[in-house]
Amino acid sequence: MSETRIRAIVSPQSRPALKKHARLQYDKVRGAWALLSPERIFWPNEVSLDILRLCNGRNEVTQMIAILADQYGADETEITLDVTGFLQEWSDKFLVEL
Repeated sequence: MSETRIRAIVSPQSRPALKKHARLQYDKVRGAWALLSPERIFWPNEVSLDILRLCNGRNEVTQMIAILADQYGADETEITLDVTGFLQEWSDKFLVEL
């Protein structure tokens, strides 16, 4: 019997969190942050890292967007699609749960 995975969709009320098997770790040799998961390593850029750091299961997506907009001096409506798109992509990769 095979199980079908139902795709989680990001909503403004979603409270993203890193999956239990994924963790952020600083690599002293490379001087960069990495997201480690079984058999895979991701090297997020600065903006991606800021989004991932907010994925604590407590912040709603709307709160994350407000924090990032303030941090980067950006308009919330201008970054909403980028943030939700990023979260959706990482959810689809099984690295973030919604």
